[in-house]
Amino acid sequence: MKRRQLATLAAATLAAAAIVAGPAHADEYPEKPITLIVPLGAGGSHDLNARVFTSVIPAYLDQAVIVKLMPGASGQTGTAAAASARPDGYTLLFTHNFFDQLQPHVKKLPYDTNKDFKSVVRLNYAVPSIVVRSDSEWKSIDDLIAAAKASPGKVKFGHSGNWGALMVPGAQFMSEAGISLTLVPHKGGGPAMQALLAGDVDFTMAFPSVIGAQGDKLRTLASFGDTRLFDGVPTLDELGYDVDAGLMNRIVLAQTDVPADRMRKLQDAFAKMQEDKTYKRLMKRLGENTELMMGADYDEVRMKQYDDYGKLVTALTQ
Repeated sequence: MKRRQLATLAAATLAAAAIVAGPAHADEYPEKPITLIVPLGAGGSHDLNARVFTSVIPAYLDQAVIVKLMPGASGQTGTAAAASARPDGYTLLFTHNFFDQLQPHVKKLPYDTNKDFKSVVRLNYAVPSIVVRSDSEWKSIDDLIAAAKASPGKVKFGHSGNWGALMVPGAQFMSEAGISLTLVPHKGGGPAMQALLAGDVDFTMAFPSVIGAQGDKLRTLASFGDTRLFDGVPTLDELGYDVDAGLMNRIVLAQTDVPADRMRKLQDAFAKMQEDKTYKRLMKRLGENTELMMGADYDEVRMKQYDDYGKLVTALTQ
């Protein structure tokens, strides 16, 4: 066979092999570690939850998931980085409903969360509690309110960022209690907690995982939600305060154009992880639930949240 004919045959063989290998190659996702951007600082509940699930889910993805903390600009720094990443399933965003669906009502953002992202899963949910240092003179929520009314604007409330998961319920509580506070923003719940422990603020809010990590350094005065989280600690609901903005959904988002087969692989891995005994044990130790919601179901929730948060922002800024 002539040299030219051999070259033509070889090229045809390689082309045919590439066609056959194409779908198989696509099925190999992920072929490298996945980056999980957390738009908040170290030590907060997102950081703690991320450290747990990224230590377990590689068993169901056959690849590592690397946590990348990117705090700043009330979540915008990390969210913008995720929005601009290639939609190939190798960059995910671990955020919450306030950054995702409330923030667009109060800030001009360099991205559109509803157009740029879709949900992989809602990992779980949590409600915050109001906490002070264990050596604080305030023994109850009534003591805090009395101090705030006696000195309007003097009491410092450290939170996780403007229009974030701590500031929003905090603002609603202020309105219900009829008090004026000085709001001090931080780059996440972890930094806000450090500010409290250092005495730079008078109180903050925190989720169960963060509270548990501090041991006996804190006193919990009250919790949001309608169910007691800690023995002997009342909810604001049972104390007569109508505050319903405290629920935080922890969500994993991907870019809208991530291929459907890759989304299915991610979602299948999260679904399998729910039955993992190690995952269940670690989350229980963390004090967090494992109430997973799949992406399609949570995306319906997201659209309702957007409308509800528009009304909430109007109520809080009138």
